[in-house]
Amino acid sequence: MCGIVGYIGNREACPILMKGLQRLEYRGYDSAGVAMINPAGAMNVYKKKGKVSDLSDFAKGQDITGNIGIGHTRWATHGEPNDVNSHPHYSQSGDLVMIYNGIIENYASIKEGLTKRGHTFKSQTDTEVLIHFD
Repeated sequence: MCGIVGYIGNREACPILMKGLQRLEYRGYDSAGVAMINPAGAMNVYKKKGKVSDLSDFAKGQDITGNIGIGHTRWATHGEPNDVNSHPHYSQSGDLVMIYNGIIENYASIKEGLTKRGHTFKSQTDTEVLIHFD
């Protein structure tokens, strides 16, 4: 089952997000990811297949600064469990990211219409179609 955690405040977001994701581990999942806005305003996204500890190890040495962020644990329904299909997903412009829990039953027809209008998708997930409406 998927889980979502978010943080906005004065402390560094990443450790809080990771702790929140670890608390969701009992629900079962196949991948995890986080997105933070750093002090310069850049968005940093880190996603990893496997456990939250795999994500945490992957993020070490990366820019994990910032006091705004979101995190997600995913249980695959559309697209295999892998780094690319993990949430968060970027918008076409790259200015927005999103996470989502649920199933978009008509995502294939939405994706087909957006593809015809020039949108490019990176994942095989149903969720990614939503962020393309930015």
